[in-house]
Amino acid sequence: MDRPQPAGSNSETGFWLDKPEHQAWLMEQAHRQLEFFSASCRNGPGFFLLNHDGSPQPGKLQELHTTTRLVHSYALGHLVGFQGAEKIIDHGMAYLESHHQDPEFGGYFWSLDGDRVKDDRKLAYGHVFVLLAAASAKQAGHPNADNIMANVRNVLDTHFWDDEAGLFCDEWNRDWTPFSNYRGMNANMHGVEALLAAFEGTGDETYLSRAGRILDFFISQIAPEENWRLPEHYTQDWQIDRSYAGDPMFRPAGTTPGHSFELGRLQLQHWDLSGRPESGAPYSARQLIEQALHDAWLPGGGLAYTLDFDGQVANASRFWWPVTEAISAVAALITIDRKPEDERWYRMLWGYANDHFIDHRHGGWFPAVDETGKIATSIFGGKPDIYHSLQACLFPQSGRLSRMVSL
Repeated sequence: MDRPQPAGSNSETGFWLDKPEHQAWLMEQAHRQLEFFSASCRNGPGFFLLNHDGSPQPGKLQELHTTTRLVHSYALGHLVGFQGAEKIIDHGMAYLESHHQDPEFGGYFWSLDGDRVKDDRKLAYGHVFVLLAAASAKQAGHPNADNIMANVRNVLDTHFWDDEAGLFCDEWNRDWTPFSNYRGMNANMHGVEALLAAFEGTGDETYLSRAGRILDFFISQIAPEENWRLPEHYTQDWQIDRSYAGDPMFRPAGTTPGHSFELGRLQLQHWDLSGRPESGAPYSARQLIEQALHDAWLPGGGLAYTLDFDGQVANASRFWWPVTEAISAVAALITIDRKPEDERWYRMLWGYANDHFIDHRHGGWFPAVDETGKIATSIFGGKPDIYHSLQACLFPQSGRLSRMVSL
């Protein structure tokens, strides 16, 4: 079928973000995604995972990041006027308290299978997403957002925040006894995202300060010494662990360029919320984003999933989410500094996404394509979530670095 293009011809001058037709296309794409993932809502507790055509997948497995990302995404949807967003927000917020929350030891279980706890670990990655969901729900006016924010903040303060390091530690058993000394960048990067959302929702300077401390460690201390690449894995005393090779999907070895895009954009969001002080934040954000684009863009298009520490491609899988995060990051650079090379990247990224990832028939984005651009189904079953691709449509449209979505 014919694919609607994100704007006019690539030969046009200027910037797509200035064009009303591109702005309208971004909003249309956002609403199509919100319509598609509305089918996630079960009649009973929890959410469905969806097949490519939007039909529910069998089974009742529910992971914490799926619940929280849906709440966050539909809170954004509510803020841009999507009708029916409140149903998903209400459903997810109730499920967080009724099922994910541990009534005995506190905190939130990582995964559930129906009414049964499947994985009772307490992970920083999951808990910062609870904070993000609650903060976004608060901005959408949800009546229980303050309660969940207070609860998860207490858990984060008590068990995850290492004030001496200015970073989040990663993982505990259900009863808060340690089961590893692992430390990671990913949970901290999403921690910055959640902390900034919490600051936007409450004005509490503690959130902004903690986000700044995490950014300072990874962007001011680690990145310049690593040629503006970000190692993922660390020892208990926050030394780079170059030998670590965990789960190849969720804790792959080396560096993950998609996270450089995210952290670069978050650096600019923090800088903006801090009053745009005279600092090196715009420079360092650009270095992270440009290095990741240079290293990870593959022949024929798409971005590699992982790199070695020297920037060589380690895993050339072409997933949707690094492209979405690159779009948001490059759009942030364009917002503060109109450079033609950024516009070239913005158009190329959207062109690749439009041709290969966006499902123009059913809605949503396909999660992976092969080197020929055909849909790959060997890694992901169905369409994993709306979170990354929705933000790629909404954040650039705002023309802002912070408070990207508001009534």
